[in-house]
Amino acid sequence: MTTHTLDLLAGDWGIFQLRGGHRYSTDDLLTAWTAARARPSARRLLDLGSGIGSVGLLTLWRLGTGAELTMLEVQTLSHALATRTVAHIGLQGRVSLHLGDLRDWPGGEFDLVTGSPPYIPPSRGVPSSHPQKAAARFELHGDVYDYCRAAARSLADGGVFCFSHAGADPRPEQAVVSVGLRLVARRAVHFRAHQPSAIALYACAWHGDRDDPPPLHIRDPAGAWTDEYLDIREEMGAPAEFLQQARVRRGR
Repeated sequence: MTTHTLDLLAGDWGIFQLRGGHRYSTDDLLTAWTAARARPSARRLLDLGSGIGSVGLLTLWRLGTGAELTMLEVQTLSHALATRTVAHIGLQGRVSLHLGDLRDWPGGEFDLVTGSPPYIPPSRGVPSSHPQKAAARFELHGDVYDYCRAAARSLADGGVFCFSHAGADPRPEQAVVSVGLRLVARRAVHFRAHQPSAIALYACAWHGDRDDPPPLHIRDPAGAWTDEYLDIREEMGAPAEFLQQARVRRGR
């Protein structure tokens, strides 16, 4: 058995992932969707702590052929998987991959910066014995403050920084303010209606007033995907057959 799988990411783009390792998630999809909507004209993209590449590549797919992506990842294994994915899709001319710690990133001038920071301090749990999975959940290579600092060093004057984080954690808003950025939108995400917000989606910029959209519900009280979430999946390149079957089950 191979140690990895090649799975559909968006459209006809596939992504390499480890069996039993860290794999891309709904958090990644929603972060990319938020980013693409926040700055649809972006051409210079940066994904901090890019992991296997899911957030950055989903954003790039949605923004089209005029955009270019820089990815920064500290883990050698995840960086290697992302490099393989970029080569498989044929994006070497549009994607630049860097192996390094975002806390040491010098910065730049990007239109759109994305990130999906881990949000469990090491003191609050037992990290997985799998280093890739552990670093995806636990703050082993930086926390939301470090992500915000790296984003502030990298954001052009009209740029936007979008990221996801734990829904009940107060630190994201504090971290945004601490680097001089403005929080222009926070959207709570409920993975099932009537349950607490599991994550929140943040959009930050140097300028602008805050305008929070209504909460997003992934599943309804019965456990079925909501129409809004299926529309997001369609916008982000989900297979037509999957969408059709899901909507038939919802009676659409």
